[in-house]
Amino acid sequence: MPYEAPQRPVRNKPLPGLYALGGVALLLAVLWGYLTQPILGGVEMRAAWSVDPRRLETHVRVLSETLVPRDAAHPDNLDRVAGYVARAFEEARGRLIEQPFQVGRTTYRNVAASFGPPSNPRIVVGAHYDTAGPYPGADDNASGVAGLIELAGLLSATPLSLQVELVAYTLEEPPYFRTPHMGSAHHVRWLKAQGAGVRAMLALEMIGYFTEAEGSQSFPAPGLSLLYPTTGNFIAVVGRLGQGSLVRTIKKAMSGASSLAVHSINAPRFLAGVDFSDHLNYWDAGHPAVMITDTAFYRNPNYHTRADRADTLDYRRMAQVVDGVYAAVRALARSPAGN
Repeated sequence: MPYEAPQRPVRNKPLPGLYALGGVALLLAVLWGYLTQPILGGVEMRAAWSVDPRRLETHVRVLSETLVPRDAAHPDNLDRVAGYVARAFEEARGRLIEQPFQVGRTTYRNVAASFGPPSNPRIVVGAHYDTAGPYPGADDNASGVAGLIELAGLLSATPLSLQVELVAYTLEEPPYFRTPHMGSAHHVRWLKAQGAGVRAMLALEMIGYFTEAEGSQSFPAPGLSLLYPTTGNFIAVVGRLGQGSLVRTIKKAMSGASSLAVHSINAPRFLAGVDFSDHLNYWDAGHPAVMITDTAFYRNPNYHTRADRADTLDYRRMAQVVDGVYAAVRALARSPAGN
């Protein structure tokens, strides 16, 4: 019987396209993880405080119904707003700092209050109090200022390991947006003159508009609707590229403070809206900073119109945002926040 060599088993070779597909899937997974900063392992619901939604509404109504208009063309009203914020900061026993500056022949001013021991670096939380025109500006940005005032009350009763500075800025809106005359630009220069470092800056930019309407949330780029909810019932933490650790720290703390959904994005500045607030001046100075927002015109149809009124805001969810910001400040004060 003639010898026959044993047959070797035939192995199917993987198709080259499968390697490419797997590589693309891995790349997309990494991109999704970096972009959205998912919180793995969940969070512990541990908030033992609560901001009163009625107090937030009171502040918003004063700012958007009594102290109007609040645009650059009405400096007397802006001065009245600054006085209102200053009194609230003083009632919270903050160390008051006023920063007047000239634009032409007109004087404008930021109002700041510090809590905790003097330290370098410090945490900065800010919100602008001016509007883009003679509008009520309830969400943009009486909501952020109201949150800042109530945050002062929380901090006044909190033992802090480092300085937390709350700042109400003027002249964030056009015609001074992206100019050296922005109140936040003046504050950044003031910090530099003091030699003060910033552990993190949080800009409260429109934090009061929420809706359960399906399709109410839009986005600055195609495909983001696959990664984020299309219903505008969440708050967003917006950071730039390279700030994954900072955004994750803030997002985790905010998520643990209430039942409000918190989403985040780390994106390049050219994506429309990513740098549309006072945090841009801190980025330009090399400080770590984020924006906390209801996403403004990507959700709120009343943006920069006369319809941006106090009656359109959700003060219960807005209170949850402030609870979350307070939790984030405490978390940042406990441990260094890297980029």
